[in-house]
Amino acid sequence: MTRRQALARSGALGAGIAGISFTGALSELFAGTAAAQSGLGHSGYGPLIPDPNGLLDLPKGFRYQVLSREGDPLRSGEGQVPSNHDGMSAFPGRRGGARVVHLVRNHENRHTGRIPVPAVEGLTYDPMAKGGCTSLTLDARGKVLSERVAIAGTAVNCAGGPTPWGTWLTCEENEDKAGTNGYTKDHGFIFEVDAADPHRSGAVPLTAMGRFQHEAIAVDPKRGVVYETEDAFERPFGLFYRFLPDKPKGGLGSLRAGGRLQAMRVPGVPDLSPIQDPGACFEGIEWVDVPDPLATQTAIRHQDFGPKGITHAQKLEGCYWGGRCVYFVSSFARSADGSAADHYGQIWRYDPDHRTLTLVIAFGPDTDLQLPGESPDNICLAPTGGLMVCEDGNGAQHVYGVTRKGAVYAMARNAQNIGTPDEPEWGEFAGVTFSPDGDTMYVNCYAPGTTFAVTGPWRRS
Repeated sequence: MTRRQALARSGALGAGIAGISFTGALSELFAGTAAAQSGLGHSGYGPLIPDPNGLLDLPKGFRYQVLSREGDPLRSGEGQVPSNHDGMSAFPGRRGGARVVHLVRNHENRHTGRIPVPAVEGLTYDPMAKGGCTSLTLDARGKVLSERVAIAGTAVNCAGGPTPWGTWLTCEENEDKAGTNGYTKDHGFIFEVDAADPHRSGAVPLTAMGRFQHEAIAVDPKRGVVYETEDAFERPFGLFYRFLPDKPKGGLGSLRAGGRLQAMRVPGVPDLSPIQDPGACFEGIEWVDVPDPLATQTAIRHQDFGPKGITHAQKLEGCYWGGRCVYFVSSFARSADGSAADHYGQIWRYDPDHRTLTLVIAFGPDTDLQLPGESPDNICLAPTGGLMVCEDGNGAQHVYGVTRKGAVYAMARNAQNIGTPDEPEWGEFAGVTFSPDGDTMYVNCYAPGTTFAVTGPWRRS
C-alpha cells in the first residue's frame, strides 16, 4: 500500500483546509514519493533563476523586495532590526481610511542573540531577554510605512499562531527561570501581540496557558479552545495541550482572564513514537488537568499525572486547525534520544467532536530525505489553494510549493551564502505567509535575518 492509498483509506484526503488535501499534500512533501519528485520543476512556476544580487532565486516573472534586514535601523528609531527572523503572520488593517497590511515577525533570540529586540517602555517583559517581535506596516503598493518593536524582553520566540480575532500569539521556546542565563523573570510563556497597536497588548505573559517550551498554537474558532505543542529537547519529551479559556468568545486580552490547561492522555499509550500504521485510531482520548501550569518547581512534562501517566512525543512542532479538527506534527523520533521508537515524522489528527486521535501518516526509514522538502517547518496556504512550506534542513534551503494534487515544486531558494565558497551554508526559511488579498508572499530568511515580499503571476485557478 502506498502512503497516498493509506491516507485515502484513513480519510485524510478528505480532511482539508479551505478545500485542499492538507495532509495528502504534506504526505507527498515529507515522503519524497515518485509523484513529488516528478512534480519538482514541472509544476508550479518553472525553474528557479539565479538572482544576480545573490539574495533570492525565484521563477521567471516573479520579483522580490527586501522589506527589512537585520542590522538596519528600525524606522521607528528604536534601534536596529533584530536577528533571527522566525515565525510571522500578516493581518489586514486600515490607516487614515486606506487599507494596509500589518506583519508581525518573531525573533528567536536566545541569551546569546547577536542583535536583540530593543527594549521599549511599556512593551518589555524582561529587560535582560533579547527576543520578541517587530511589526511592519505596508501600504497597498507594498511600501513600508513603519517598522517598530511589538514586544521585547521575551526569549526564543520561535513560532506561535494567529487568533480568530486578529492578534498574534508569540511562543517562547524556553523555560528558563529568573536567575538563569541572566534573566530577571521566568520564561516559557505565550504573549499576545496586537499588530496594529502593540501598546494595546503590552508585554503580559498569558500564565494560565502554561510555562514550558512552547512551539506553536492553533485555535478552534468555534469553541475558542487553544491547542499548544511542546518541543522539549530531552526525555521526557513534550506533551500536547489544550487551553480552555474562561472567556471562549475571544477578543484582545480575553486570554488573560484565565482558564484550564490540560494535557492529552491516550489510554495505554505513554509514547506516540511506536505507532506506525496510518489510520491507527484511538478513541476515548482523555484530557487531564495540569497539576502546576506555572511549573514552579517541576517542568510540566515531569509532573505527576496520576497512576495512568500521560502521553509524550518527541519534537512536537507544527499545530494547525483544519475543518473540524486540529493537526499536530512530531517531526521525528530517535530511540538514541530516548524515544520508544524511531520515525522520520508523524502527522496526527485530533477530532474534538468524537474524542478520537488518528495517525494520518508515519514516515519510516524508507523515506528518501534527499528529495524536496527535507525538514519542513513553517507552512501556510497559497493563493492557488495549495501550500507553501519553509525548509529547515541541510544544504540548500527552499520554499516549496505543494499543488492540490500533491506535486512538489521549488518556489524560492535562499542565495545568501553564510558559509565559505568551499563549504557553503544557507540559512533556513521561516514565517511564510500571504497578504490578505493573496497577491504577495512574505517570507523570512532566518540568517542573515531578511524579510522578503514576493510578487508575480500567482495562479488563482
